Amino acid sequence: MPTEPASGHDLRHHGDAEVRDGGGTLVDLAVNVRADTPPAWLRDRMAASLAGLAAYPDGRAARAAVAARHGLPVERVLLTAGAAEAFVLLARALKVSRPVVVHPQFTEPEAALRDAGHTVDRVLLRESDGFRLDPAAVPEEADLVVVGNPTNPTSVLHPAETLTRLSRHGRTLVVDEAFMDAVPGEREALAGRTDVPGLVVLRSLTKTWGLAGLRIGYVLAAPETVARLERAQPLWPVSTPALAAAEACVSPAALAEAEEAARGIAADRAYLTAGLRDFASHGLRVTGPAEAPFVLVRVPAAADVRERLRALGYATRRGDTFPGLDEEWLRLAVRDRETTEGFLRALGRALGA
Repeated sequence: MPTEPASGHDLRHHGDAEVRDGGGTLVDLAVNVRADTPPAWLRDRMAASLAGLAAYPDGRAARAAVAARHGLPVERVLLTAGAAEAFVLLARALKVSRPVVVHPQFTEPEAALRDAGHTVDRVLLRESDGFRLDPAAVPEEADLVVVGNPTNPTSVLHPAETLTRLSRHGRTLVVDEAFMDAVPGEREALAGRTDVPGLVVLRSLTKTWGLAGLRIGYVLAAPETVARLERAQPLWPVSTPALAAAEACVSPAALAEAEEAARGIAADRAYLTAGLRDFASHGLRVTGPAEAPFVLVRVPAAADVRERLRALGYATRRGDTFPGLDEEWLRLAVRDRETTEGFLRALGRALGA
């Protein structure tokens, strides 16, 4: 697993770019937000909060609800305007000298670190290893390590034991669990753990609940780390509707709904990957086992295939903006079976099958 300095990739390219500027009519397999969300009950909770917009946001109830959901004291919770804000806070507030980002993964952590003036090293996971992490590949002197679990875009779920082996005295270990609630049983989750020195877990509520436009997430970390990040936040960083959503989404009923959705996603993903493997004779390979609400595929001339799919009405996420991947990769969001069947027919046409 090679280590390399940062260079050469558009770290600020994200899936939403595929459906902007005229792409809104496409079937969206580029963005990883769950389809047909937010549910009506959640929209109602947010709408009800609008009556209180004259007052400044009060995050105490939502913070306590998140803390209770993970069995933590409130001092270990920080609410943020999505996980993206958390990456910026970490980059600006923590005093680190050798940050390392494990790639391929969501590129915003590295972008935030670079914008804050840090020199960032990369540990590149290899396709030949199934994009699995060997903790020994991370330099011992790294004092900040960022890794996703499950990882975007590879859909790999790293064992919790593997990740905890990255913990060191004097090191901050950031685990991005933005998609963990899409994993049935949230197996391999580190959220709620207090026995791992330097652990910082990030969660997002935008993926499962379709709240990307609202911006809501949170940080779970030691109280002193939370306090340091909180001092770097502006006043009232999370809006009243977002606070209402956070409190609602960690309720027992919502957690049960999320678990049911995760099991449905797993079944829909299996259906998608089975259909994709039918194109193996055209050089298409599926990274697996996939555990997130998206899959990563390698296909010859992927850029051309992506453009043909757009012409046929489907938006997919290019992979070459992720360090460690090249122009032969595409990421596909998991959708319902009817959508998948239509996509597979279009893919066959795009491949000339």
